[in-house]
Amino acid sequence: MKQQLSSATVFSSMTIFEMFSSQQRRLLSIISMSTAGKVSLDRLTDFMHNTEVLDGYSQKDDMTAIVQTERPIHVIGFSRATFSWSGEAQGLTTPSGQEFLLRFENELIFRNNSINLIIGPTGSGKTSLLMALLGEMHFIPSGPDSWLSLPREDGIAYAAQESWVLNSTIKENIIFGADFDEQRYKKVIHQCGLDRDLSLFDAGDRTEVGEKGLTLSGGQKARVTLARAIYSKAAIILLDDVLAALDVHTSKWIIDKCFKGDLVKNRTVILVTHNIAMTEPIAQFVVSLKDGRVASQGSLSSALSQDLTLAEEARRDAEALHKTDEEVDVDDELIEKPVKKSDGALIMTEEIQEGHVSWPSLRLYLIAIGGNHAPLFFGAFFGTFIVQQGLSTVQTWYLGFWASQYENHEPSEVNVFYYLGVYGLLLLVTFLLYIASFSVYVFGAIRASREINSRLMKSILGTTLRWLDTTPTSRIIARCTQDIQSIDNAVSMLLLSLLQMTVSMIIKFSAVLVFTPMFLFPGILVAILGAWCSQIYIKAQLSVKREMSNAKAPVLAHFGAAISGTTSIRAYGVQNTFIQESMSRIDKYTRTARTFHNLNRWIDIRIDALAALFSASLAAYLVYFQDTAAFNVGFSLTLAIDVSTMILWWVRTSNDLEVEGNSLERIQAYLTVEQEEQSTKSREPPASWPTSGHLRVERLSARYSQDGPKVLHELSFTVQSGERIAIVGRTGSGKSSLTLALLRCIYTEGTVYYDNIPISSVNLDALRSRITIIPQAPELLSGTLRQNLDPFDQYDDATLDDALRAAGLFSLQSEMGKGRITLDSTIASGGGNLSVGQRQILALARALVRGSKLLILDEATSAIDYKTDSIIQSSLRNELGPDITLITVAHRLQTIMDADKIMVLDAGRIVEFDSPKNLLSNPKGKLRSLVDESPDKDTLYDMAEYREEV
Repeated sequence: MKQQLSSATVFSSMTIFEMFSSQQRRLLSIISMSTAGKVSLDRLTDFMHNTEVLDGYSQKDDMTAIVQTERPIHVIGFSRATFSWSGEAQGLTTPSGQEFLLRFENELIFRNNSINLIIGPTGSGKTSLLMALLGEMHFIPSGPDSWLSLPREDGIAYAAQESWVLNSTIKENIIFGADFDEQRYKKVIHQCGLDRDLSLFDAGDRTEVGEKGLTLSGGQKARVTLARAIYSKAAIILLDDVLAALDVHTSKWIIDKCFKGDLVKNRTVILVTHNIAMTEPIAQFVVSLKDGRVASQGSLSSALSQDLTLAEEARRDAEALHKTDEEVDVDDELIEKPVKKSDGALIMTEEIQEGHVSWPSLRLYLIAIGGNHAPLFFGAFFGTFIVQQGLSTVQTWYLGFWASQYENHEPSEVNVFYYLGVYGLLLLVTFLLYIASFSVYVFGAIRASREINSRLMKSILGTTLRWLDTTPTSRIIARCTQDIQSIDNAVSMLLLSLLQMTVSMIIKFSAVLVFTPMFLFPGILVAILGAWCSQIYIKAQLSVKREMSNAKAPVLAHFGAAISGTTSIRAYGVQNTFIQESMSRIDKYTRTARTFHNLNRWIDIRIDALAALFSASLAAYLVYFQDTAAFNVGFSLTLAIDVSTMILWWVRTSNDLEVEGNSLERIQAYLTVEQEEQSTKSREPPASWPTSGHLRVERLSARYSQDGPKVLHELSFTVQSGERIAIVGRTGSGKSSLTLALLRCIYTEGTVYYDNIPISSVNLDALRSRITIIPQAPELLSGTLRQNLDPFDQYDDATLDDALRAAGLFSLQSEMGKGRITLDSTIASGGGNLSVGQRQILALARALVRGSKLLILDEATSAIDYKTDSIIQSSLRNELGPDITLITVAHRLQTIMDADKIMVLDAGRIVEFDSPKNLLSNPKGKLRSLVDESPDKDTLYDMAEYREEV
């Protein structure tokens, strides 16, 4: 078009282009956020459309109708029905790839107002039967006379095999939202045998149980969930093996006081159990299962006639539950004793910081981003960026200078190509410098993210078990997800923007002062006013952001608890209560989030007003009070508008950085949590250690925190290599604490020698890699069975098969067909597609594969039937090498009566430690009282006698 440049055209166009560029950046940001939002919506849509739902919640029009024949309204049972974990059709597989169908080829009707037992070997479908009753499995009718009936009008109560408790107090877990009846509550506590347990807690029933009930033993959790079911006024009570984790005394107490008590009278109880001998006196109707089918139903005698093993276990029932137990009387005395109360708090309250983000938190990021050569990094970044911003300002001035040439010279004298070439060169150099500075920064930001994430992971993985116990998982997840994400994205980008704007503002404001020195004072005034507004804003914003961050963890925690206890929640019919609590927590979070965004609008309006005032005053001054060349006026006004706009964004960005810096604070706090002892080269044991399982303990005391009470008191004992040691005792006696002390998982005093080397002189990783412990609730990983047994791919299939055989899996599956578990079977996360007993068997096999010289079983077979338990114990006797020491913590006396020695603990002290025969010869002994209480008393005496002869 061959138009001449003028200052008005140049600077007006630049302002418009800058506005257009700003809107383009905003549009790109909106597109990015919209894309992320669409991905989230697609995932939600996919989840809601494709997630398999239970029959009772399905809205499919073609869902198979459940046709029921005319039955009395209060019937509980099934008729000609099949149930599967997958809802497509018969023959579908579980997530493990195995087929499991629960089949009822005829009618099964439980007795109302009676105690019904469900018995059978591990993996026979006992838990599945309860799940089918509760509607947690898919109902596949076999014909028009198929039906499922569980009347819910008068309420359902349910206690799961893996006890589910809320992260709340013991009392709140028992009440579970029901109306509080003090008399009924005290009676429930007494009948469930919780009096003595509550007396051991300083806060009594106000003690917080922690996440997943970490402050309670397995037996205590089982009795709390039992108490919840008994306290409820539900007419039907479903109990899934609640006696498995209890010792003989406690089981007898539950049978006598609870199941025979007035609170269970006229209520229908369906009890899954392995303890046939103990529960025989209360059994009014018995269902025996085998391979997902009903083997027998009716009386216990009919069930035993179908299974000789069960008959052998129950043959001495008559004398079982009619004896007076001296130690039970002690419990009656204990409940009258006054108990010292405290607030019972376990979970640490998350601190809400006040004021600005601390310097150590910012320093953490600056050191991480600088790396090992911080001066070189910051020098390269600031050097290239300052030159780039200077050249960017020169570009603006140069356009004005180019336009002024048309005012001072004839148009024909202006060499357009020359000025265009110089301007193009400035653009190219500026662009290259920007790429260089941005690249330097991005590499530093990536380094910082990796460094901080690595330190966070190392700190969390290296912390003490006590810290993990007192810190909710949801908080840890929040640090590792939202806070790390904030550092990866928001913090790094905000810091870059702040540095860029700071340098750019200084350069541009300095250029304005060169042409208009008088505006130093108005500029300072605007800066002061902006700082004043930002101080008001940031004080409120930081507090709101911290509240918002802290309000998110309870939402995640409640959601996680609800997911893990979905079956119990649906059984009790308290979905609405949990939904309301969830909505309440979400509302608290959204209120803080809304306040957070409202504060942003507050600061926007005020900073915009200050920016407009600064630009307008500069324009008025240049037009009316100063005689300046047009291009200088345009240059100054353009830079002034840029600076005034940057003031807004600088305040916003600095405040946002302070707010997002809250993530740095939260991570900084987790980098300084208490740590376990670090490994050093000087503490590495010999490569051949240990050569035997010899164990010597001298005056061992232990506590869970440095200032906490002792849970073990000066224990001293010796275990020879290859010996089988059993540990028994009441709940809270210190059995599990002793196993943790041997692994140095808790604070200890005294000396423990493992193969003649003090364990305190050995690195923790070396010690724990050479001792194997199997907990009551083993963890299994998502993957194949082979990967669970051998995660590092160190052993061949023959070795793994030998371990499975020794653990009893093959004996358990000897009569199974296509449902057999093999090395290629898929294991769901947490072993969710296996029964609890099967998980314990696989955990035992995994331990056998490791071949440690010291093997500790902490109630490792509590959820396994007696037949399988006997197979496992026989395998352990025959398969373990002569130099492998076995320490077994168990409630089942049959499991440990053939041990070389039995240790009886009480209140953290050894009260008895000798061979079973010698301990049984003491008429006032603790072990003797346990054996005399057992229905298999004669068998246990014979086992002890036989062991002594061998």
